[in-house]
Amino acid sequence: MDGRRLGVELICRLLQVAPSSYYAAKTRAPSARTLRDEELIPQLVELWETNYRVYGVRKLWKAARRAGIMIGRDQTARLMRAAGIEGARRSKRVKTTGPDPASARHPDLVKREFTATAPNRLWVTDLTFVPTWAGVAYVCFIIDAFSRMIVGWRVASHMRTEMVLDAIEMARWSRGRHHDDLRCHSDAGAQFTSIRYGERLAEIGATPSIGTVGDSYDNALAETVNGYYKAELIRGPARSGPWKTVEDLELATLGWVHWHNTQRLHGYLGDVPPAEYENAFYAVQNDRNLLVGIK
Repeated sequence: MDGRRLGVELICRLLQVAPSSYYAAKTRAPSARTLRDEELIPQLVELWETNYRVYGVRKLWKAARRAGIMIGRDQTARLMRAAGIEGARRSKRVKTTGPDPASARHPDLVKREFTATAPNRLWVTDLTFVPTWAGVAYVCFIIDAFSRMIVGWRVASHMRTEMVLDAIEMARWSRGRHHDDLRCHSDAGAQFTSIRYGERLAEIGATPSIGTVGDSYDNALAETVNGYYKAELIRGPARSGPWKTVEDLELATLGWVHWHNTQRLHGYLGDVPPAEYENAFYAVQNDRNLLVGIK
């Protein structure tokens, strides 16, 4: 190329396009679709940012509809591509806990049925780990199977039984002191077969349940939560680098748990957050009790 600029007329002649068509297209007002796209894209990006940058097409579409933005699923997908945003992706689980051969195991009272008819009937728990610059951090969640609510959690620089006991204490504080019909299910890790763990559950009326050693399906719900915790917070799109300290991770986990319980849309719950799902359940129960009282 000799460096000389080509004129519009020459380019149009080479492309066999009338110059008048070029100038008409250049001066034409934006279409209604273009204007609508320009309005919607910033709203979708803001929703995506607010939700840890983890929502894919379906959840961002659902979140937009809940926020009063009238948009279709295919339209959401097209605008996400235009904005260059996408959902977080999960990776395979890494085994954290190991069984203690010397400890007696509690029976499996769940048999892979991770469902419940009401809150505080079935809790599931597990450990996972997160590398930080200051060393490995360990995280324990306790999840209510009915609503997927995280009712207790703990981040620590060790994986001793004390951290699990702290998570149980938080669950007791958040859910009440005693639950006679409650089962608490875990894998066969040494933390969950310890005498102190069983005693702490007995204090709140809960019965321990343990799945098969080494079988991930026997504690699938807890591992699912660990998986999307890693995908959404630990390795999520909003992260800019490794975690520095256990304390930094603990503060970030606090924020993520609050979002998980009060804002995150769960497909299992009909795309509503756990807190909203439980509130709807208790509202129905109160209405039934009111009707019984009237009769």
